[in-house]
Amino acid sequence: MPLRSHDSNSSPDAPPKVKLTRETFGQMFSLYGYLRPYRGRLAMGIVLLVCSSVLGVLFPWFAGKLIDSPNREWAFHFMFFMLAVLFVQAAMTYFQTMRFNTVGEYGLADLRKALFAHLTEMSMTFFGQKQVGELTSRMSADLTQLQDAFVFAVPQFLRQSLILIGSVVFIGCMSPRLTGVMLACFPLTIIGAILLGRRVGKRSKVTQDALAQTANVVEEALQGIASVKAYCNELFEQKRYGSRIDVFLGAVLHGAKARAALIAFIILGIFSAIVVVLWYGTTLLLDGSLQKGELISFMIYTVFVGGSLGSFADLYSNLQKSIGATQRVRELLAEPSEGLTLAAARSDGAIAKERFRGEVTLDHVTFAYPSRPEVSVLKNLTFSVEAGKVVALVGPSGSGKSTIAALLLRFYDPQQGRILFDGRPATDYGLHELRGQMALVPQEVLLFGGSIAENIAYGRPGASRVEIEAAAKRANAHDFITRFPEGYETLVGDRGVKVSGGQRQRIAIARALLKDPSILILDEATSALDAESELLVQQALDELMKGRTCFVIAHRLSTIRNADVIVMLREGAVLETGSHDELMNVPDGAYRRMVDLQHGANILSDEAEAAAVK
Repeated sequence: MPLRSHDSNSSPDAPPKVKLTRETFGQMFSLYGYLRPYRGRLAMGIVLLVCSSVLGVLFPWFAGKLIDSPNREWAFHFMFFMLAVLFVQAAMTYFQTMRFNTVGEYGLADLRKALFAHLTEMSMTFFGQKQVGELTSRMSADLTQLQDAFVFAVPQFLRQSLILIGSVVFIGCMSPRLTGVMLACFPLTIIGAILLGRRVGKRSKVTQDALAQTANVVEEALQGIASVKAYCNELFEQKRYGSRIDVFLGAVLHGAKARAALIAFIILGIFSAIVVVLWYGTTLLLDGSLQKGELISFMIYTVFVGGSLGSFADLYSNLQKSIGATQRVRELLAEPSEGLTLAAARSDGAIAKERFRGEVTLDHVTFAYPSRPEVSVLKNLTFSVEAGKVVALVGPSGSGKSTIAALLLRFYDPQQGRILFDGRPATDYGLHELRGQMALVPQEVLLFGGSIAENIAYGRPGASRVEIEAAAKRANAHDFITRFPEGYETLVGDRGVKVSGGQRQRIAIARALLKDPSILILDEATSALDAESELLVQQALDELMKGRTCFVIAHRLSTIRNADVIVMLREGAVLETGSHDELMNVPDGAYRRMVDLQHGANILSDEAEAAAVK
């Protein structure tokens, strides 16, 4: 099992922090376009937030008036008035919070759907250059960070800004001298909080990176659990995970120290400012320049100002992360989808959909994978297949067999040459039209974590139960399916682990039969099966191959000798073509040498097995 190194600076689980500028704010708010369908609710939430914040700013002023009440009756009535105001404010806060949560969740749900839809439309070139862990992180960690911004950070930022501005305006009107003293006390606190906040942010990034590395160890170990157990490396993986956890724990503790220092400094700064303001306000009170109620109001406003300033450090950090997450999501959404990438290759546009006859021609095809443009996998490859014929692609590993299958499905386009279906270039067809005419049965069949019926119906979503069972019967799958207690509703488990390899292959063949393609691609479909399973699968394949153009990629002679045409490949070029008998009659031919070597290997294997039995 490969052990990959990880760059802590490129962890997919830690959204990058960026500077807050007009451009980055604009990028973040561009995603608020997903809230546009809910702009009525959003507007109501903003109105409620403003009204609630205004009532909150008025509370210290009301408190001062209560303290300065001329008599008990006035104080009693004013108390009930303040309680009524608080009740109204609480109701506004409730409905405002519900509005922002509802709008944020709806908007994020739409964004998740759009991002997933965009990912499924990406080309194979894109997936060849991206790690699945990175993409799933953007679907989870980045969008969760945006959820925090939509639902919490932005509303809180607006609320605290309104409270800060309103409080400063009120205290400025009440006592300019006391306001000046108060504002003079906060700059040092603000500067210190920013400096410590940056340190907390850096430690948070290190912590996220360390956590991502522990997640990578878990992912690798669980995905390769068969290898872990086969090599008795459970203890090794436990130690590897333990060492990562120790690194993560150290990062967490360092981050906790930095955060504790930040909180302690903010508390010290805010309460120090309150003490200084309280001292100066007392001197004004003793001089008769200030009333008791005004001093109380001023002190509460000072707490409001300090609380708002203290909250900005965390809000600033959250907004930085949110904007970093926004940039990564925007970059992903900006990637051209497969349809857009390939649209330029269509000269006449997509032709009307009709069932292919099945004629296929590769005309001087040269191809190199985008990740390795300097290595040509196919070199000036040319051959044709008549409709309804079976062509076997044979050759050593790396000769280009699976690459031909990928080009037929237009996962990639050749750099030179062209591929024709029924005499028309592949680029004349829409991607769904083209791929809808083909079915692929690979060596390693991927079953989705649903029922057997759902996996068969994947070949043609919406198929009836009668059609699903008919396809299963033709694929030699009906008998083993009905032996399960749940029958066709049996869950196959993650990636189909609850069914055997031969059963997975027959489910895949039933899926292909249900699709009823014109062109069939079999990529080593029986190479990993035992003799009994291979016989059942081969019978199912024989049923599937009837009346279709078939490309068979195989090494076993029993699989390829009955093909109508055999194409012998080596290093991306065609060495020989012909039937089995024709190629066996070529003296010193590459195909004949391959068959002789395989025949000799089978004899040695049989002799070794016989000796073992004796």
